[in-house]
Amino acid sequence: MDISLTALWLIAAAALVLTSVLTAGEAATLRVTRASLNHALAAAEAGIRPADKARARRIRTAQRLVAEPSATVAAFAAVRTVACLIAGGALAMGLWQFWVQRWAVLLALFLVALAVTAISLRLSPRQLGHRQPLRVIVALAPVLVWVSALTAWTPRPALEPLPGDDEVRDMVDRVGESDAIQAEERELIRSVFELGDTIVREVMVPRTEMVTVSGELPMKKVFRLMLRSGYSRMPVTGETLDDLIGIAYLKDVAKQIDDDALAAERPVKTIARQATFIPESKPIDDLLRDMQSAMSHIAVVVDEYGGIAGLVTIEDILEELVGELVDEHDSVKAREPEEINPGYWRVPSRLPVDELGDLFDINLDDDDVDTVGGLFAKALGQVPLAGSTADVGGLRLVADRVEGRRKQVATVLVSKAPVAGPAPLSSSSSSPSPSPETTKVPVVVARVLEVPNPAESA
Repeated sequence: MDISLTALWLIAAAALVLTSVLTAGEAATLRVTRASLNHALAAAEAGIRPADKARARRIRTAQRLVAEPSATVAAFAAVRTVACLIAGGALAMGLWQFWVQRWAVLLALFLVALAVTAISLRLSPRQLGHRQPLRVIVALAPVLVWVSALTAWTPRPALEPLPGDDEVRDMVDRVGESDAIQAEERELIRSVFELGDTIVREVMVPRTEMVTVSGELPMKKVFRLMLRSGYSRMPVTGETLDDLIGIAYLKDVAKQIDDDALAAERPVKTIARQATFIPESKPIDDLLRDMQSAMSHIAVVVDEYGGIAGLVTIEDILEELVGELVDEHDSVKAREPEEINPGYWRVPSRLPVDELGDLFDINLDDDDVDTVGGLFAKALGQVPLAGSTADVGGLRLVADRVEGRRKQVATVLVSKAPVAGPAPLSSSSSSPSPSPETTKVPVVVARVLEVPNPAESA
């Protein structure tokens, strides 16, 4: 018995609608989260209207669908394939009644396929399910659950192996290409992913920049040094830096001095807390979890030979994610040299040494350092603090202000040094003075005027 033309059109239209519904259901099943369904169910159960009760039933049905999303999507794909074949067959049978020639039927099917494709691209069910997964899966849950039940015979796909580093990195890059994600958010995503590839040695405060105190130093001097440097935690050492006694905390020192006036003269080693030692090769994501569980904010880093390599704080790890952390006491960093008075400049510590020489029309160069801050530290022989002064190559450097969490010198005041230069290199007065043609002037001559020794200047 021949099927009427109207029935063929109805069968084809129903198959196409079912295909669209299953396509949207597949995207929504893979996109929706169980947390969003739980929140929607709680909101629906809190309502008192009959519509809320019906919505709660549909949400429970959707929860059963997303319990095993891979199996559900496989079932939808099987039915969708059958629906596509039925739609194509019904269209072919219907067109056969208009044209007996096979080429005409094939051409008509091709044109119909193009039209359906164009419509689906503009009104894509898959994009709808991807953009609004919760609304789609809740609305289609009664239909989708019947499809899933009819295809219970569909074999469940094997679990795919977890993606490797390359696959995860590729996913991060694809997510970062979205216009909905800003540049700052994209960098944060990459920083989180690369956190496991970063080790402590790359973020720690190196040994040369550590500010430490001797264990025999009185607590009142340690207190002054902490106020001057801006650090609330300082390593306490014995005879050498590698002989680490512990960590002195500002709140412990202040409490001791406030409770007992005589405690100000006691050595700081009496209140030093036990330090946490970690290897410099430890991944910082593991260190962050350890610090969170131990409620610790600072750890001492040791190298492969057991020596002190530096220290690391929880802020160092956070800066790897969000960038430099600046508190309300920090000023805006100077980006360019500023002439305060004629011949008197405020320059950033990161200014190249040769550019500093250009400001004063002198040839200032050093093979060991590149910046003004490095030149200053080399002249002092230690990390400069606010107020430290040194003469370098005919210039007087004064540490202006410290900024940032590490309290490093950010700007330096520079002027011509007084006429009285450094002491002669040789005390012998009988040596003849070399002629101007043979005189070798050292490129950098440094004379330390003030060294902020914690034991004296504190």
